[in-house]
Amino acid sequence: MAQKGIREYDAKRMLAAWFKDRQCGSSYDGKVALVGPDTNVDDLVKNEPWLSKEKLVVKPDQLFGKRGKHGLLLLGADLKNAQKWISERMNQETTVGKIAGKLTHFLIEPLTPHDENEELYVAIKDDRENDVIYFSMKGGIFVEENWDEVIEFKVPILGGIDEKALASKLGDLGKRRDQVIGFVKSLYEFYAENGFSYLEINPFTFSKDGNIVPLDMVAKVDDTAAFDCRNSWGKLEFPRAFGTVATREEEFVKYLDEQSGASLKLTMLNPKGRVWTMVAGGGASVIYSDTVCDLGFSKELANYGEYSGDPSRDLTYQYAKTLLDLMTREKDPKGKFLLIGGGIANFTDVAATFGGIIQALTEFKQKLIDNNVKIYVRRGGPNYKEGLDKMRQLGETLGVPIEVYGPETHMTKIVSLALKQ
Repeated sequence: MAQKGIREYDAKRMLAAWFKDRQCGSSYDGKVALVGPDTNVDDLVKNEPWLSKEKLVVKPDQLFGKRGKHGLLLLGADLKNAQKWISERMNQETTVGKIAGKLTHFLIEPLTPHDENEELYVAIKDDRENDVIYFSMKGGIFVEENWDEVIEFKVPILGGIDEKALASKLGDLGKRRDQVIGFVKSLYEFYAENGFSYLEINPFTFSKDGNIVPLDMVAKVDDTAAFDCRNSWGKLEFPRAFGTVATREEEFVKYLDEQSGASLKLTMLNPKGRVWTMVAGGGASVIYSDTVCDLGFSKELANYGEYSGDPSRDLTYQYAKTLLDLMTREKDPKGKFLLIGGGIANFTDVAATFGGIIQALTEFKQKLIDNNVKIYVRRGGPNYKEGLDKMRQLGETLGVPIEVYGPETHMTKIVSLALKQ
């Protein structure tokens, strides 16, 4: 499982569509528009005519908060001033906290005049055995200062939400009691059915006609739910964290990932690092990275990524070749380690994927020798014996030390075998 942050625009778009489809008693009109570097504003206005009729709120939509405190919030603007404000900031270098990056995407939505005393807070996150709902009548910028007043309500993951227990826990909500309880219940159902791992609205308030309006939303989804949630997600983008720029190789692996139902991921951490991983499985990739760090080599960990979901031999070859190219660009006098690891696969053909890896290793034979690379392999699953045998045979001809282990060896044992030297 990987938690992926999504844009506020997408979270609000999905929420509005879900409420409309379910007719659950809560409603939200979902008037939101996203402006990026290539957006044609004239076309946008044709699709969203409210943009030219209402007072607007404009803010960056790039996975960072406290936009008001950083002077990145425009309130009560008309469309002309909103366009001017965005154009002055589009692709400009900006520092948020200690992180510098370019502003590239902006969210526009209608201004909702409201009483600051009617700013409420709600958040939902997953836990090992429960989903946890947090709620406060004191939302907005001061919620952290009043955290002792935040109510915590646990929902058993397999049990569903009990509306009566929720109402009892939330206590006295005044004249809007039934409306708020219904909204929180519906919001949890939206969260649970759409693959979210975290969802926060701070604050939500009430429009003049009495409808609940989410003013600021933060959301993360579990990317393993992509298949089940593909209809409700629609065209969902997973933007990079603010201040990070994808390398050409990361973009290429992303392209490979999009060509298949398999999963291919690559994030560079330290291109000069000595410890490189080529791990099968999202969970395994986390465990291997944690083990490398636990052994004191966090600063030497070069990359984070995975190949899983039974990628074809060719896709695995392209992935491995990209990784080996990065690994062998700069020499280190101490040498380097390549950990080809993973758990025991359920359906990934180990022999086929190893065929792609072996092809890439063979092509990079001389560069691996020149970089004094040592390779450690651990794998299990369908056709694993054939795959491991081929890897051992490669070790006899490649000129590079290769140690090969099967499922009888603990999954991360190869990490300590390599690094404790």
